[in-house]
Amino acid sequence: MKLRAIGLTLAMSLTGLALCFAENPNIGTWKLNETKSKFGPGSAKNSTVVFQAVGDEIKITTDGVDSQGKPIHREWKGKFDGKDYPLSGDPNSATRAYKVVNDRTMEGTDKKNGKVMTTARIVLSADGKTRTVTVNGTNAAGKPVHSVAVYDKQ
Repeated sequence: MKLRAIGLTLAMSLTGLALCFAENPNIGTWKLNETKSKFGPGSAKNSTVVFQAVGDEIKITTDGVDSQGKPIHREWKGKFDGKDYPLSGDPNSATRAYKVVNDRTMEGTDKKNGKVMTTARIVLSADGKTRTVTVNGTNAAGKPVHSVAVYDKQ
């Protein structure tokens, strides 16, 4: 009897976790819409962003080009709880933190050696088909960067 109760509890928990991530409108693949985006000098361009549920965390993989046009590949895995989690593939930042503002808005912060390098505001359209990411900060050379990137859900 105890084994059945434990099994049922585990199944219900996993189902609840799956439903939680299934309802997250960020999950999926996002492609850069360059015609709607604006990149200032020194800004990198992420052409593809993939959000995946991995256990109780989210994994975000980005591919694009840096400010010199060289390929970049970044990976981040963590929770949208405002805490810093390691970021790989970015020479300008070592950690990234995301926090949820509301059901369509998140904020992100990239840091290196504890110093904030960039901040981002991510807004999801009402229909869930478009994300707009506004980034402000400084690059590795200490120069200001500003970009507004628009992504379409695939």
